[in-house]
Amino acid sequence: MLELFPDGFEEVDRADGIELVAYTDSSGEERLWHSFGGVRGEDVAADWRDRWKSFHHPVRVGPLWVGPPWHDPPADATAIVIDPGRAFGTGAHPTTQLCIELLLDLEPASAVDIGCGSGVLAIVAAKLGFAPVVALDADANAVEATRLNAAANGVAIDVRLADALADAPPAGEVALANITRPAAAALAPRLRSRRVVASGYLPTDEPSLPPFRHVRRVTRDGWAADLHEAM
Repeated sequence: MLELFPDGFEEVDRADGIELVAYTDSSGEERLWHSFGGVRGEDVAADWRDRWKSFHHPVRVGPLWVGPPWHDPPADATAIVIDPGRAFGTGAHPTTQLCIELLLDLEPASAVDIGCGSGVLAIVAAKLGFAPVVALDADANAVEATRLNAAANGVAIDVRLADALADAPPAGEVALANITRPAAAALAPRLRSRRVVASGYLPTDEPSLPPFRHVRRVTRDGWAADLHEAM
């Protein structure tokens, strides 16, 4: 399926297994027949291209509301409007919420968001008064999404296309790293930051992040995030 539909397909849980669904035309249906020897086809509603939006829901973290542009924020919240585009993150994932929770307890300072995705953490930091804020990602789609979202939210962010595991990451008082545990461990010795907010892993994962000292862990829905400080 990945070879036939590299832009994506859907997995649907059924009682007797998993159904793989491709939104395609007659030529795609023919490719499926040749590959699998049989398929079931049916017409889809005209709005199928927008159905993915139903999976993105707004969240409230303290005084902040984080959500996509097709939802209206409440009047009593500071709104962070995030359109993910082709990048990861709208704020709804528990790891993003946990990072925001830790960020809310820090004094504003310079910040660098490593693996920024849609830019949600960098934009939250800027809204909270952190400055300057630098956002990095090795994915050009993420860089573009972060730039668009920063402009939509009226914040100034220095967005760069860079691989922090290959290039020297910029200095920032606070480093934000909502990435995998192995990537965070490899990144930590390269950071030029006094504090690190890290997530993207499970509560069963080791909280230590040398050469930093572990300060605090928060968990939600089977995910963890940690605050670390320089020794």
